[in-house]
Amino acid sequence: MSTVFPGDHIHAQHVNLKLGPGLLQTSSVNSQNASSSVIATRAGALNHSANNSKWWIESNSRRYVPATQELVIGSIIQKVGEGFRVDIGAAHPASLDSLAFEGATKRNKPNLKVGCLVYARVSLAHKDMEPELECFDAQTRKSEGFGELRGGFVVRCSLKMCRDLLDPKHFLLPLLGGRFPLEAAVGVNGRVWVSAKEFKQTIAIARCIEAADPDGGGLDAGEIKIFLNTLDV
Repeated sequence: MSTVFPGDHIHAQHVNLKLGPGLLQTSSVNSQNASSSVIATRAGALNHSANNSKWWIESNSRRYVPATQELVIGSIIQKVGEGFRVDIGAAHPASLDSLAFEGATKRNKPNLKVGCLVYARVSLAHKDMEPELECFDAQTRKSEGFGELRGGFVVRCSLKMCRDLLDPKHFLLPLLGGRFPLEAAVGVNGRVWVSAKEFKQTIAIARCIEAADPDGGGLDAGEIKIFLNTLDV
């Protein structure tokens, strides 16, 4: 892992190269040949998968910048024609087609109201276009957990905390799940939806996420256990 800055050239090469947040592939053409290169568009830690096929930059910026395939939690802010405009915490709202749900047809479309929460995947992200969302898995075209989020509570946290929670090795959600049943949906846009059987448990989950957030208390597993014992759950 290394630290990079905007404009740095990244030596990312793979036959199935996929670029994540903070990286941009540029093309150049001269009289001899055409070539492409990868540059960083934000400062942060450069990461790549084990086989070097996926590259991305991790940074703890406060504003979410959409990237394709990322998971987000959004709030419906307007119904427009055959779709919706969704607030995902980015510079511009995203669009969500009413047919971008499992099993949706022109006669059978989701009835989402302003204020409804959705768990979605970014299907299109371009600096000159409005982001687009889908509420199904790209491979199976099944909902796979995407769609409307009913009930529960949304916790706002840092972008880094969201990425940490998506890591199966992170301690927090398994630790809380060992204390009481819970449901959670993590968006990389600084929002986490949580739901438990009792409202006080839901609030406890939210407080633990805030306490473990690097931008908050930054508590580790042992400290969270102690903190959890002070709560009435």
